[in-house]
Amino acid sequence: MKLPDREGTLFAVPLRKGGSGVGLVARTTTKGRVLLCYFFGPHRLAVPTLSEVARLKPGVTIGVGRVGDLGLIRGEWPIIGQAEAWNRARWPMPQFVRRCSLSLKAWRVYRSDHDPAVIDRGEPEPYESTWERDGPDGAGSAEIRPTKWLTQEPAP
Repeated sequence: MKLPDREGTLFAVPLRKGGSGVGLVARTTTKGRVLLCYFFGPHRLAVPTLSEVARLKPGVTIGVGRVGDLGLIRGEWPIIGQAEAWNRARWPMPQFVRRCSLSLKAWRVYRSDHDPAVIDRGEPEPYESTWERDGPDGAGSAEIRPTKWLTQEPAP
């Protein structure tokens, strides 16, 4: 099956309280299932047009995470289009943190730049680390996190 996403794909993320945010696929795998996505606000009442979001930049993200691709496959996350002049080097694979609440230990996780499902290495990290947590989020969870991030009023 041909997957409906590729690097640079912009899509709308439905928010649990109505409206949508915007996501950008920054990394994919050949088998699908796990994507690295950057997320953007503001909270919008309607799915934006490509001209409204085609020039988004990494410095204005509200979050980044590894997410399942089921929302895109099922068409629940509408594809807006392709980012202008896509350059993957501008959208790096971030480091993540994995925590164990029982031992109160944490590890910094370095994922492969070529496959967001593959861990290259890990190292001890302070439990209070502010790195994004090492997911992945399923499609439903990937809607909850942007809903929490976008607490401002919807844009017209």
